[in-house]
Amino acid sequence: MSVNEIAVWSAMLGGLLTLCAIAMGDAVASRSLASVRNLLFLLTAGTSCVVMTGLPEVFFPALPERLLMVLKAGLGPIAGAMGLYYLGSWLGGVREDATVHRLTALGGTVLLLIALALAATATRVDVDQFRALLMLAAAVNMVPVLLALLAVRRATQLGDPLARWMALGIVCLAGATAGLYARGLSLPGLGLDTSLATAMFTVAYFLIASVLGLLRNRHNRRLARLSRLDQGTEPATGLPTGVALLTEVEHVFWRTARRGGVCTVVCLHVSNLYEMVEGSGQGTEHQILTTVAARVRRAAGFRCVVGLYHPRCFVVVITSDKLTEATLEVVTRLRSTVPLPMSVLDAQQTYQPFTPQVGMGVVTLEPDSATPMEVINQAERRALASVGEQHPVSEHDIVTTPAALS
Repeated sequence: MSVNEIAVWSAMLGGLLTLCAIAMGDAVASRSLASVRNLLFLLTAGTSCVVMTGLPEVFFPALPERLLMVLKAGLGPIAGAMGLYYLGSWLGGVREDATVHRLTALGGTVLLLIALALAATATRVDVDQFRALLMLAAAVNMVPVLLALLAVRRATQLGDPLARWMALGIVCLAGATAGLYARGLSLPGLGLDTSLATAMFTVAYFLIASVLGLLRNRHNRRLARLSRLDQGTEPATGLPTGVALLTEVEHVFWRTARRGGVCTVVCLHVSNLYEMVEGSGQGTEHQILTTVAARVRRAAGFRCVVGLYHPRCFVVVITSDKLTEATLEVVTRLRSTVPLPMSVLDAQQTYQPFTPQVGMGVVTLEPDSATPMEVINQAERRALASVGEQHPVSEHDIVTTPAALS
C-alpha cells in the first residue's frame, strides 16, 4: 500500500472516530436506547470499513491472518443487517408502516444469519479459496443497500420529511460498499482516485446517517417530553395553567394566611398577542408567549408563583409578611421589563419587531377567606382597564364571550 493510500484511509479513519465520539457524547447525554444503537452501529460498521481498507495489516503486521479473514467475511454483512434493522426503527417501525417494518426486520434477521454463516465458513476455509468467499460476502452486503433504498423510497412517498435525505446517504453507502469490497478483493485498475472517492463516500454516508439519527432522536425526545407534561402545564411556556394554577394560588393563600401575611396578585394582560399571526404566520404567538414568560419569571424571582391564567394573561402571586418595598420592586420590574420590544421569527424566516401591549392589574389582600379565581378575575379586570388607558383599542383587543348553549 502506498503512502498516499495510507494517508487517505487514515483520514477516513479519523472522520469515523470523530463521528463515534459525537455519538458517544449524545448517548451519554441523552441516555436513550436510540442513541446507544447509533453508537453501536457506528462502531460495528466503521470497524468493518476500516478492516476492508487493509489498514490493520499495515499498522499491525502481526495480526493473525485467520482473524482478518473472519472479520472481512462476516463483519460487513453483520453491519448491513444491523443498519437495515435500525433503519426500520428510524423510519418509525410497525406503527408507521407495516410493509417497511417487515422489509427491514425480516431482511435484517435473514442477513444476520447469513453473516454468521459467512463468518463461520471463514474460520475453516483455505486461504486460496477465501477470495471466492469474500466475493460472496460482497454480493450479500449489497442486499441491505438495495432493501434500504426500497424502504426509504416508500417512506418518502408516505411523507417522511427526512427519508429523502436518508436516500442520499444510502446512495453514498452503495458507492462506499462497492469501493471497499473492490479494495478488499484487489481488483485491477484501482488507484488513488478510487480510494479517495471510496473514502469520501464512506464518510459522507456516516455523516448523513449520524446527523439524521440525531435529528430524529431529538425530535422523539421532545415529543416524549411534551407527552409527559402535566395536564395543568402550558406546553410553550411550561407554566401552570387552569386548575393547576388555581390549586397553587390556593395553597399560597392558605400558607400566607397561616402566618398572617399578605398576598399581592399581579395580572399581566398581553392585548396584542395575536397581532402578528395574520402577517407573519402561525407560531408567532408561541414565540411571544415564551419570551414574555421568561421575562415574567426573571422579574418575579423564584419565590413567587408564576402561571398562565389564559394565553393572554400571566399571573404572579407575591407573598410577604406585609406590603414591603421588595414587593413594590417586583411590581416595578414587571411593569418595566415585560413590555420591552422583542424580535419574532416569521414564516419567511426573517425577524420582525414586536412590542407587547401589556396592561397590569394589582390586587393586594389578606388571604384569610379569599377565593383564588375571584381575586385573579379582579386583577385581570384592572389589567384590561389599564390596557384601554395605555393603548388605543384595536381589532385584537375586542373581548368576546361564548354563545349560550342551546
